[in-house]
Amino acid sequence: MAAAGMEGAGRRALITGLSGFTGHYVEQELSAAGYEVYGTITPGHEPGPRQFAVDLGDRAGLADVVAQVRPDVVAHLAAIAFVGHGDVDQIYNVNVAGTRNLLEALAAAEHKPSAVLLASSANIYGNTDAGVIGEQVPAAPANDYAVSKLAMEYMARLWQDKLPLIMVRPFNYTGVGQHENFLLPKIVAHFRRQAADIELGNLHVWRDFSDVRTVASSYRRLLALGPAAAGQTFNVCSGHAYSLGEALDMMADIAGYQIKVHVNPAFVRANEVVRLVGDNRRLLAAIGASPAVPLADTLRWMYTT
Repeated sequence: MAAAGMEGAGRRALITGLSGFTGHYVEQELSAAGYEVYGTITPGHEPGPRQFAVDLGDRAGLADVVAQVRPDVVAHLAAIAFVGHGDVDQIYNVNVAGTRNLLEALAAAEHKPSAVLLASSANIYGNTDAGVIGEQVPAAPANDYAVSKLAMEYMARLWQDKLPLIMVRPFNYTGVGQHENFLLPKIVAHFRRQAADIELGNLHVWRDFSDVRTVASSYRRLLALGPAAAGQTFNVCSGHAYSLGEALDMMADIAGYQIKVHVNPAFVRANEVVRLVGDNRRLLAAIGASPAVPLADTLRWMYTT
């Protein structure tokens, strides 16, 4: 039972993709703030308390979940989130049509939420010439994942007058529990195994990496703003880019040895986005400053946990 005066006291939160990497940390954030947290998980998995196994393609199932939960805030995280995902149809069906089904259910519900956070992606900016990417930088998606997220943003505008939508464009982030098909978890796993060699793709990339716990905190604080944040788009990022070489050097310091890197052409993506570093001033103006976790600390957490 949440104590009176807590941010989420007496309020219900619905997280889609609850069992995913980000969902786990957003659930922790919202629960700690006093919300009663409910969530959707992928069908085929046994649902736990306050969990619903429902597919985003199931319009009736989503409507039933919304009717049962009566959420006060919604964090829509469920998506195909891996850029290299092989099933293009699924990318668009889940990320665009699935989001539309959720918005339709929320808009038709008797109890309207005060905030609906939709997770887009900084991938929509593509290979921009901007040194630091603000929300006003034109979209130039360079892969199907990014196109699906941009399409989701445009589709969501159709519901802007019916729901208090908050759009977030997270840049890269990582932490304990992220799958090894993502770059940093793969590197950390190799060092944990004391592997002598690692195969990677393009070494000449720079990314704005955040700690997943910082991202989850940002999402919670945006949801707490409610209608004050509705209709806005926020980059969620650290404002600092790290090269792949810097990340490898950090891990070498943590693990106490150098790993031999081999470039595998099969891992080099077509239309690779070379540099992604974000401008987070709009986010910080909305939710206030929060201490960023240095990337080396995040990697050490992943290595030792």
